[in-house]
Parts: sequence; C-alpha cells; structure tokens
Amino acid sequence: MARTWARFLRGGAGLGAADQARLRAIHAELAGLAEAFEDNLLRETRAFDLVVTRREDLDGLPAPDLAAALEAAHLAGHPGRWRFTLRDASLLPFLAHVRNRALRRAMLEAHSARCARGNAEDNRGLAARIAALRCEKARLLGYPTFAHYVLAEHMARTPAAALALLDAIRGPALARAREEAAALQALLDRDEPGARLQPWDWPYYAERVRNLDADELRPYFPLEQVREGAFRTANRLFGITFNERRDLPVYHPDVRAFLVQDRDGGFLGVYFADYPTRPGKRGGAWMETFRRQGVLDGRDQRPLVYNVANFPRPTADAPSLLRLDEVRTLFHEFGHALHGLLSRCRYRSLSGVATALDCSELPSQIMEHWAFEPEVMALYARHHRTGEHLPEGLAARVRRSHRLNQGFETLEYLASAYLDLAWHTLEEPRPVDAQALEAATLARIGLPAPIQPRYRTPCFAHSMTGEYAAGYYGYLWSAVLGADAFEAFLERGDLFDPATARALRTDLLEKGGSEDPAELFRAFRGRDPDLGALLRRRGL
Repeated sequence: MARTWARFLRGGAGLGAADQARLRAIHAELAGLAEAFEDNLLRETRAFDLVVTRREDLDGLPAPDLAAALEAAHLAGHPGRWRFTLRDASLLPFLAHVRNRALRRAMLEAHSARCARGNAEDNRGLAARIAALRCEKARLLGYPTFAHYVLAEHMARTPAAALALLDAIRGPALARAREEAAALQALLDRDEPGARLQPWDWPYYAERVRNLDADELRPYFPLEQVREGAFRTANRLFGITFNERRDLPVYHPDVRAFLVQDRDGGFLGVYFADYPTRPGKRGGAWMETFRRQGVLDGRDQRPLVYNVANFPRPTADAPSLLRLDEVRTLFHEFGHALHGLLSRCRYRSLSGVATALDCSELPSQIMEHWAFEPEVMALYARHHRTGEHLPEGLAARVRRSHRLNQGFETLEYLASAYLDLAWHTLEEPRPVDAQALEAATLARIGLPAPIQPRYRTPCFAHSMTGEYAAGYYGYLWSAVLGADAFEAFLERGDLFDPATARALRTDLLEKGGSEDPAELFRAFRGRDPDLGALLRRRGL
C-alpha cells in the first residue's frame, strides 16, 4: 500500500491546482521536444550517404559488407558503386575493416556530428530545455533533481549509488584502456609513422588485435540458424518450444510469427521476429509487446511479444550472415522477449519487462552469456553451405575475443552513463550550455582522447527522449546482475542445470515488477549481487 501511495503522489496528485496545471504543461512541452529531438536525429542520420566509386578505397571490407553496399548503391541509383550510411549495419563494419584512414575519419566524424552542426536539426538546445523541464518537474514533486525522482523506484535508489557503481568500474576500465591504446598505437606506428591514435583508428586496429577474419567467420552465422540456436537454448533451460505459424497476421512480410508453448504444451504466447533492415525502418534493436501478460476476468491472458533488429538482408548468393556483435544482439533482445513471454503476474502494468529499469536488462544480459558458450554455439554455428560446425580453433578465438577491447567498450558506455546523470542531477531548472556540460563531464572522468562516448548529447535518444532518462547506468547495473546470475550455473558445472534454470524462471523472470527486484535477486542467488562477477567476465 505504501508503494502504491508513493506512486500516486509521484504523479502529482498531492499538488495544488496551479502546480498541477504547470505539471501538465511540462508534460506537454516535453512530449513535443522529444518528438522534435527524434525527428532531427532521424533526418540527420538519413541525410548522410557515402558513395564510393573505387573498389580499392574499400580494401579490407569483408565480402558480405561489400555485397550489401553494392546492392544499396544500385537501389539508390548508383549502379556499380558502393553506398554506405550511418546505420550501424553499414557504419560499424566500415570502421572496423576499411583500410582507408581518411574515409574512416569521414564516416565517424559524420556520425559524431549528427544534430550538432548549428543547423535546424541541432539538438543541443532541445537537450538543455528537456533537462531544465525535467528538473522543474522533479522540484514540483519534492525531489532535489530529476535523477532523485527517477531512481527512487530503481534498485539504485539514489544518484549517489548509481555513480558509485560507475566509479567502481571506471578505474579498472581506464587501466585496461590505456594498455589497449598503447598496443593499438604500436600498430598504427607501423602503418602511419608519427600519427597519433584517433577515434576513427580504434575500431580498425582493435579488429586487427582481435584477428578474426569476418569473411571466414560470418558464413557460420546465418540468421535463421542463430535464431534457432536462441530457441533451443530457451528450450534446454525452460522446456519451452517455438513453432512457426504462417497463418497469423503480421505487419510486414519480413516478420515471422512463432507460437510459444510451455513444457506441458500449454500456450505461453506469440513471438514475432522482425529482423531484416529495410528502408524507413528505425535503426537499432529492441523488444516490445502488442499485448502484455496479465489476468483479465480471472483468465491469464498471454502476451504477444516482438523483437526488432536491423540485420543484413540476404544477398543474391547468400542468406543473411551475422557479425559476432549481431549474434550477441539477437540473444540480448531474445532475453527481453523471454522476460515478457514467461511472465506470471496479475497486473499487466507490473508484468514482464515492467520492472525497475536497472534490473530490466538482467534477462537480456544473462542470455548474452550463453550465446558464445561451446555447448550453445554447437547448436547453431554451422556453415550455411556445407553444414560443417565452426572449427574448434576458430570457436576458441571467438571466445577469447570477448575479453579483448573491454577497456574501450566499458569506457565508451560509462562516458554516456556519466553524461546522462550529469544532465539529470542539475539542481536548477534553467538551460545550460550542452557543449560545456559534456566537455566538463568527460574531462572529470578522464576519458582518453581516442575514445568517444557511445552517445553524444545531441544524439542521445536513450536519455533525452526514452525511458532511460537518468537510468542509462542501468545497463551496467543489470550487467552486474546478469554476470552474477550466470555464475550460478558455472558454479554448478552445468550451463543448463535444471534446478538453477527453474529458480531463474520462477524467482526472477516470472515476477516482472510485482516484487522488489533486490529481494527477487536475493531469493535466486542467496545474497546480494557480486560486482566481481562482471569484472571477471570482462577480464578487468
């Protein structure tokens, strides 16, 4: 009852008429600003095209990415050329593999400059106004900052606790990143004597250190096999099955529908997979529901869940072949889908992923850990032409690669998490200079020059328009939970230990937001989460 009453008051029910009117005005303005921010980001992302006319300028780019760029150029009216955009499926392979340093710089600088070029699509002023309005809202509701307002119902509870987690990880990540930078600088010295390591160099030389030939690797990761690997992992853990149903309505021909049944044949829900990239589709990957699970008129109404991604489309001579990070993304978003599908809650508003934001990523984070384990890779990693399993030597290199570049990957995330909290711990409801706030935050945490935040303020939709406002740190909080939860299986010497899997399902996945997530985790693990589990997984 106390929690319900607190939520009632957090909505402004205890305010006077004038303050309630002001709160409604703030909500209306924030909605308009969020829409403008998203529209600007979409326009800026779509506006950039790099059309390459010389094949030699793309030396190093894997064959599947070349084929995709050739087809993209043809569709855009540039036959015989190669077209690249700022979408991840185009940008990330380009930065990791193209030898031409000037072109890598052009791509990354275009990506970083989105909505920060002083034109009509500049989002810096919008970000400052959004943060000021959120601060005003929090103060109206009795909180010192917007972060205090948001985190009161998160596991962290306070901005100080969230910052403490970031600070605890930052030291080990900085130390590792300095070692990584020295190794990459040595490689750059061989190619460009006298050049200093820059942000557009890091992905390219990190890929050289990783030493995984994408042309050799990707044929073993066709999209449909990876999806089936995720399904079979869920089957071995929880006994559930996925059966495709072509008679169910879908919103686009790319979408596949699957009937999900429990171990006893009972109906659990419907899972929709919308994986291929296509013109006009929003970038990124996510999970949502058409209908959440809940009890209605005494009947358990099962959920309708969907995953969306932007994986490569098949080409004329090959199916959709995934990169390692795309395999991880598929398992990650599938973890969210399982959270929705396995829900057993009374109220829709508390079911599935409707839990505290800093633990909502636990199901997705823990599924990532299964993705590249030998037992799981054996379920899906087979050559799309020969059917041969991924050779053990190559599989071992894949597993080792997940501890490489962890200083960089952790720091680029941390930088954005610190930025998010900096915006939402402002104590006065007035706009501040976005560029100055960002520069001061990055300087305070000692971010090395060759590393950029994963999201700069003008394109930080997670923070400025989405549900991760003041909560972007939650990915790391959930990563700690996920790493520790996965270690429960390792401690038992069985990745699919039935008792542990049953506890994961009943103690965590079925409960949604119906109970305190800290208590749920203690019920599963028998103690509070251990930060060391994450440091061990990342080799930090």
